[in-house]
Amino acid sequence: MTDTDESKMGFWMTSALVVGTIIGGAIFMLPVSLAPLGLNASIGWVISGLGAMCIVFGLAQISRFGGEGIQANIEREFGATSGFLATWSFWVSNWVAQASVAVATASALSFIGPQFGGSGWVVSIAVGCVIFLTAVNAIGVRAAGGLSIVTVAIKILPLLAVIWLFIQRGASGAAYEPFAPMPITFANVATATALTFFALTGFEAATAPVCKIRNASRTIPRALLGGTAFVALLYLVAGTGIQMLLPANLVASSPAPFADALVSNWGHGVASFAALAIAISAFGCLNCLILGTGELGYSMALRGDLPSAMARTRGANTPFVSQAIGSALSILLILANSSRATANLYTFIILLSTAAVIVVYLAGVLAAWKANAAIGARSVFVVALLFIVFAIYGTGLEADLWCLVLLGVGLAIRAVMRRLNSRADSSLAVEAS
Repeated sequence: MTDTDESKMGFWMTSALVVGTIIGGAIFMLPVSLAPLGLNASIGWVISGLGAMCIVFGLAQISRFGGEGIQANIEREFGATSGFLATWSFWVSNWVAQASVAVATASALSFIGPQFGGSGWVVSIAVGCVIFLTAVNAIGVRAAGGLSIVTVAIKILPLLAVIWLFIQRGASGAAYEPFAPMPITFANVATATALTFFALTGFEAATAPVCKIRNASRTIPRALLGGTAFVALLYLVAGTGIQMLLPANLVASSPAPFADALVSNWGHGVASFAALAIAISAFGCLNCLILGTGELGYSMALRGDLPSAMARTRGANTPFVSQAIGSALSILLILANSSRATANLYTFIILLSTAAVIVVYLAGVLAAWKANAAIGARSVFVVALLFIVFAIYGTGLEADLWCLVLLGVGLAIRAVMRRLNSRADSSLAVEAS
């Protein structure tokens, strides 16, 4: 396939992949945690936005190498083992996140009507969403990309609506609600920054596709930088707007703060719309995650790091086996979460997933440092590395230590797979002779 192949994603689909993966369901509940922090929350949004952009700059730099995926781009600088470890961490983080986002989709639907409530319905809807979106992704990357554009257009509506109300109140001369009376301290800003940064993760999704993006060396960096900057600004204004439209105590106790902001101005008729938009937001994020998980598994399978069957494709080079295996793992995690006995395990795995994706950021920025010796670029990389160190601290020692175990497990699986795959290749060679 050529670099202009119409079966590949262009700039808008790649940008929708970035925006669609960042904006899931978490942002719509984040004001509950941020409201008690007062003005520290807005400062946190600014710091986390700048930190995320510095990391994105590093990923954009190595994406200029081409569109063969993040594994190939890290391999160029540090070799096959480092490329594998980053991709393995990315892959595990993705399919674990799929499970949580699928549950978030089903939970958001439960706000629309009681018929969608109950743990049985939530699990069934979550599993159904995973299966449906895996089928969409199996059609091809442009099918998933087209769906991503549609869901992004819908999911930003509640955020834009809050921003409109925020501007409208200011234009009318009406008074804004005061921030919670929390002093601005290093500890409070650090807490706000940790919360807001993790709401901005997901931009790395654009680095996962393997030879699926047109003019990748130009498209991926532009989509990464533009998409992340757009969401960071959107979150800053909408998040601050929520705090200034509603009393702090109301936001802190609200089950749906964005819906409350809209209802307070436009009546209860918009509550179902807000809940549906949140569900679509999580649904769109799930679609992007399934796309990325399939591509990451495919990339590792091509190198013999995972079972060779995961490198099988159909149509426009679509890794349907890898997609199916990633989704099956997510469904198993969803079913495990349906048992109260395993709920704590599920929560822990989500934290481990966050620690794992930080490995991707670290490897990407270090690879960019090695590839670009310009003083200006390396100054940005220094900020990114400092921010990554802060993020590692924020995930907690237990999750960080288990992340090291995860990397060890990955290396063990890689060694076994390489031996099995080499034996299979040798057997085929003997039969052919």
